[in-house]
Amino acid sequence: MTQPPATDAVPQSADAPAPDLEAALELAPGKPPVLHVDEAVPAADLGDWAAEHGPALEAALLRHGAVLVRGLGVRDAAALGRLAAPVTGPAVPEREAFARRRPLGGPVFSSLEWPPDQPMCMHHELSYALEFPRLLAIGCFTPPTTGGVTGLADARRVLADLPAPVVERFTAQGWQLTRSYNSVVGLGWTEAFGTEDRAEAEAYCTANGIDFTWQPDGSLRTRQRRSAVISHPLTGERVWFNQIAFLSEWTMEPAIRDYLVRQLGQDALAFNTRYGDGTPLEPETVATVNEVYEAATLREPWQAGDVLLVDNIRMAHSREPFTGPREVGMVLGTPVRLADCSPTHS
Repeated sequence: MTQPPATDAVPQSADAPAPDLEAALELAPGKPPVLHVDEAVPAADLGDWAAEHGPALEAALLRHGAVLVRGLGVRDAAALGRLAAPVTGPAVPEREAFARRRPLGGPVFSSLEWPPDQPMCMHHELSYALEFPRLLAIGCFTPPTTGGVTGLADARRVLADLPAPVVERFTAQGWQLTRSYNSVVGLGWTEAFGTEDRAEAEAYCTANGIDFTWQPDGSLRTRQRRSAVISHPLTGERVWFNQIAFLSEWTMEPAIRDYLVRQLGQDALAFNTRYGDGTPLEPETVATVNEVYEAATLREPWQAGDVLLVDNIRMAHSREPFTGPREVGMVLGTPVRLADCSPTHS
């Protein structure tokens, strides 16, 4: 298997995080780096702690892609918001959502509402949009009884390990996301676009390179073409950055897929992906992408109070099935424009 690019490809500023933080990281095969904090930090002081350690955390993220901070005792959305603000910067408003998030206060939202017995496959937040977050702060307020791991996969390694013909075709053509906003599955267009005004939704689509068609029943179908491979805006490294596998019909449980196709029709699935020229994807291609993701996955079970900091461009993430009352909050921060990431399609 091809190895990920050497870390000396990272700019000098990211190559030498503050010695005390880098030396403190627990590095183990198959796991994300873990930073153990000896004592919980009072909630009111979390912002100060983050500001003090922010440059070192940023450098560590550029070097490793993700850092799990354990021991701060971040147990609610207010605490996560204080910690995240100095690290993740401005929040990114989510438009075009494909599943619901609950607002938890300030910039903090719940993780996507997704059936707990169904996995959320590897993806990058908002990788189908023209603006997306570079940094994520994910806090575990209550860990699940079983499962529920947030897996991570280095998008450089994924790009290196995918079969060359797959990479070449998606690099040349990009990928296409088709959506059917309806009240049956997923979100309706009013909730996804945050407006009940058709003209406003149309203006957003036009400004963001999205083809749209209104259906007789008032639902909305859209189609957009995006780059599958982009460059990290700070390191220049090429990464596999998309939701080709996660939002594909071929990643659904076969029984669920067959039921939805029978009920809605092939062209009316809530979401689906294709090659950039509109050619349908083969199930084998989607399976290959998911297999490469699985081989690259890093895992560490959640503990209460954990905060996972993620470079959303460098690292894909997933959510495994779980039981119990898993409570997780997320901040999407540091907006980045696709145009600044050397896209082949925009």
